[in-house]
Formats: sequence, structure tokens, C-alpha cells
Amino acid sequence: MKKFGNIYFLATISVIGGALFGFDISSMSAIISTEPYKCQFNRPPYIDEEGRCYGPTDTLQGGITAAMPGGSWLGALISGYLTDRFGRKTSIQIGSVIWVIGCIITCAAVNVPMLIVGRIICGLSVGICSAQVPVYISEQAPPSKRGRLIGMQQWAITWGIAIMYFICYGCSFLGNESAFRVPWGVQAFPAFILGIGLMFLPESPRWLAKKDRWEECKEVLILVHGKGDPNSPFAAKELHEIQEVVEFERRNADVSIFELFRPKMINRTHIGVFTQIWSQLTGMNVMMYYITYIFTMAGLGDQTLLSSGIQFIINVVMTVPALIWMDTWGRRPSFLVGAFLMCLWCCINAGLFAVYSRPARDGEFTNPSISMVISGPASKAVIASTYLFVASFAPTWGPSSWAYPRYGVTTILSSFALIADQRLYVSSELYPQRVRGKAVALATSSNWAFNFALAFFVPPAFATITWKTYVLFAVFCFCMFWHVFFMFPETANKTLEEVALIFEDNGPGSIKNIGTPAWKTHNNRHKTLKAERNEIDVEEKLAAEPRVSKSSN
Repeated sequence: MKKFGNIYFLATISVIGGALFGFDISSMSAIISTEPYKCQFNRPPYIDEEGRCYGPTDTLQGGITAAMPGGSWLGALISGYLTDRFGRKTSIQIGSVIWVIGCIITCAAVNVPMLIVGRIICGLSVGICSAQVPVYISEQAPPSKRGRLIGMQQWAITWGIAIMYFICYGCSFLGNESAFRVPWGVQAFPAFILGIGLMFLPESPRWLAKKDRWEECKEVLILVHGKGDPNSPFAAKELHEIQEVVEFERRNADVSIFELFRPKMINRTHIGVFTQIWSQLTGMNVMMYYITYIFTMAGLGDQTLLSSGIQFIINVVMTVPALIWMDTWGRRPSFLVGAFLMCLWCCINAGLFAVYSRPARDGEFTNPSISMVISGPASKAVIASTYLFVASFAPTWGPSSWAYPRYGVTTILSSFALIADQRLYVSSELYPQRVRGKAVALATSSNWAFNFALAFFVPPAFATITWKTYVLFAVFCFCMFWHVFFMFPETANKTLEEVALIFEDNGPGSIKNIGTPAWKTHNNRHKTLKAERNEIDVEEKLAAEPRVSKSSN
């Protein structure tokens, strides 16, 4: 079967795996407020005098929503075994099959247990794909394009959210069970595209090398990096470097996960884990999953679904600047600016609800999570600050939290340390090679664990502590700002050696294993570009030498 080696085509097909997570977010966000959904999954069947269904309780709705990230946590754990055994491409294809199975069960769900089982299965797929798609892309892409291509994962998630949301919006006019069954069934279609599309893409050359399938590894490098030229100097150089790294990996295959908690590694480990934890504690997923609750409290009524869709468009558009300039402005500025702005918008929303809202009257809403009502200019301000919150997250914590501790994601169950170019000037080099797989796995599991916790927590929080929910997330954003300022160094556009100096002994007079304070680290963008230009000049000279020699004969 013909294989295509264009790296942009390869990334476009692969990131559909990331879009699956987006499909789930918006399919749940748009559906939970619809009458057909609430009647189908009603709490022990209860309908009020006006014939309205109350739907699941706030706690039960939290459990339904959290079922997917719970399954994703488990999927991320097993993905290491799958990818080590079957390969990157095959693991993602397995994830696409699991997604289709989960969608079938979800679409056919007749009660809450069946719905939860379907969402857990869908979560397994998301966990596998979210873990292995960045690995697959990073191991195929040339160093100069790696950051941008992996950033497409976050962009694909935002597109998945927007596309599925408007599908759900259209189906909401059907007025029967089709309002939720059609979207849950349609979201299986992209997984078909993903599974079939991967059949025309090559396997990761680094995984092939690990399995001693060197001829196939060479063929993939020639296809992807050499553009079909068997004499490509860049492909030959990549093959040589892969050979070196595979030998390094085999000499260090017995590294224990406990090394992550030794003095020289504990700081890096805590940064990787907290990058993922803070990205969840920003409250962004609250804005995604439960935005219809917020806009209903803001008095939008029948316009809730359409107005909620605007924020998903904002999410897509505002992610683009990060894809273009993320490596230019660095990680620390992204984290700090994002945390400050999100804290500001949460404080504004908390203040508006605290001062201008009133408690929801008995029987006014069937959902106890919709516990406040705000109207007039204050409600417009709530909507505006909610949009601004999304616009602040999208170019900052959204893509940067993927790029900072991960590019490759393996799991605690896998002994494989992600192979990467020694000269890769990106912040995936937060960890040394011997522990990168285990370290990124720990960070990934933290992401899904907190995603699960927040998805479960928010409906009861709105029902019980009302506007103070915003205060809680504002405090989280405030804490993450100072945590980043004092503890998160700038690693963008740095070599492995430069990153090591940041975290470890930095010469005479320094404190052992402390290295450079985070607030004194900077982005070496100009230095990196100069080094890359010099490397390109050398490669061009090497490529020209055989032709000169041949003509002289």
C-alpha cells in the first residue's frame, strides 16, 4: 500500500485523534441543557407540574461528565504497553476502534449506567490518542517543525469542540431523542477517517529502530525527511542519530520511576506534573463542559446554545497565534500572562454574581446547578468576561501546557524513554532522555486525574457555593502565577546542555542541584535561529560535495 510522507498531511490525519477529545467536550456541553436529554436520563423519574424533566441530579451529572476523563486516565496508562508492543500508528488505530465502540454504546444508551459505560470506553480512546499522537508526530517531524506540528494537537481539540457543538446546536431543533443520539453517533465518523487515514502513513522510524527493523526505518526517513531521495544527507544524519539514541536507551533501560523523585530530578518532575494540574485548575474545562449553565444563569434563555457556540469559535481563532509565535515569545510569558488574565476574569465574574445576582427561585429551573440569576448590564458583563477568559486561555495555557512537559507521551507502564533529537531546541527537553517517558507519563496521568475531579466537582459546586466557585478558580490562577514565576524556568529554544544547567549545579558558587533561578532564565530564540542557519549551511555544503566531485572527474 502506498505511503505518503508529507509531514503536514501526516500531522493533519494524526491530530484527528486530538479532535476526539474536543468532540466529547462539546457534545456533552451542548446536550446537558436540552429537554430530550434531561427526560431520557431523568433522576428517579420526576417531572414537575409544567411537564418539565428535572434530568440527572447535580452529583449524577458530574459523574456522567467525569466518566470520560476517568476512562482517559486509564487509557493513558495502558497506551504505553500498546505503543511499545504494536507501534505508534497501530496504537492510535486501536484507539479509533475503541472510540467507535464507545460512540455506539453512548448513542444507544437508554439509562445512566449504559451512558457512563459508553463514555468510559470513549475515554479509553481519548487517553490512548492524546498520549500517542504527540509521540507519533514528534518522532516523524524534523526538529525545525516539531513544535508547530505538535501544537496542532491543541488546535485540533478546539476545532473538534467547535464543529461538534454546532452539530449539537442544529440537532437541538429536532425536539426528540435525536437531539442527543445523532451527535453521539456522528462523532464516530472522524474515528473512521483517522483509522483509515493512518493506513496510508508510515510507522514511526524510531519505533522501527527500537524493534531492529532498520531497513524499514531507513525507508521511512527517506520518505518523510529525504522526500524520496535515498541519498538525502538529512535522512542519513537522522538515521545515524537514531542509532546512537537507541543504543543509549538500551544501556539505560532499567531506569526506575523512583529516579524521578531523586534530588536532581524532583524539581523537573514537579514542574511537569504541576503544568498539567494547573492547566486543569484554570477552570477552562468548566467553561467548556458547563458553559450552558453559566449562560442560562446570565439570562440568555433560548439563546444559550448559540451564544455558547461563540466561545468555541473564539477558542479556535485565538489558538492560532500560539501556533505561529509560541516558540518566539517562550513558555514563561505565556503562562504568566495567561494566569494573570484568567484570574482577572474569574474575579470579575465572582464580583458580578456576588453583587448583582439573586438566588434561583424554587421551581424556576429544573437543574439545581443553575443556582443564580443575573440580568441587565451585569449579565452582559458576565458573558463578555467569559469570552475574554477563553480568549486568554487559548493562546497561553492551552498549547503551552502541551508543549512544556510533553511532546512525547508514554506511560508509567512503559520502560520506553522517548527518543528525541539531541539538538532539538524545544522545551520537550525538560527531562533527560533516560526518564522522559516515565516523567511525561506522570504528568499526563495528573492531567486526566484533575480533569476527572473538576468535571465531577463543578455541578455540585454551582449548586452549593454558587458564585464562590469563581473565587476558587481565581485563587488557583493567582497561585499558579507565582508558582510559575518562582519555579518554572524558560526552556524554549534551549539545548539539552542549557536545560541541564538550569536545573543542576551551575558552576562555582552555586547551590548544589539548584542551578539558575527560574525568573533569571530567558528565551534563546535568536541564538537558536543562528545555530539552525549554520547547520543548514553545513548540510547544503555536504549535499553539494558529491556533485562537485563527480563533475570534476
